[in-house]
Amino acid sequence: MKESVNNLRATAAAFWGARTEQERRYLAVGGIVVGLALFYALLIDPALTGRERLRKELPSLRQQAAEMQALANLSAQLAAQPPVQPQPLTREAVNSALSTRGLTAASLTVTGDYVKAEFKDVPFAGLVTWLDAVRRDSRLAVVEAKVTGQDKPGQVDASLTLRQEAGGR
Repeated sequence: MKESVNNLRATAAAFWGARTEQERRYLAVGGIVVGLALFYALLIDPALTGRERLRKELPSLRQQAAEMQALANLSAQLAAQPPVQPQPLTREAVNSALSTRGLTAASLTVTGDYVKAEFKDVPFAGLVTWLDAVRRDSRLAVVEAKVTGQDKPGQVDASLTLRQEAGGR
């Protein structure tokens, strides 16, 4: 390693010694210009462009931070409120939710917090959409389900038992 450094120094000294005074000045000035260009390109320019980019982005970042703070405050206020209780179950409310989705129950029984519904030859997509709606609106959860596919694609027979969950969000 030390030998290769010494060889490199000897080669550079021989190269430098073979140059005239004018060539040495040109090489020195060229080296200084290349060094300054590298210094600017590697250190100064990235700092200046980064500073300008941050100056442009800072107002929108501050706006986003303010919006996030407002949403966090709203979330804390909503979390402090008592949960909204669902409406008590009625046969009419369940039938209304079914008819809104274009479904008709072959048999429907509403007892306290429980709903027992049987469907014959209904579209599966409509049944799932109705279940999602009553889950959100009335907090009905499926306790027991038996779904049987029919010969027609997308049509099913279903027997469902649902229970209304009290409290919670």
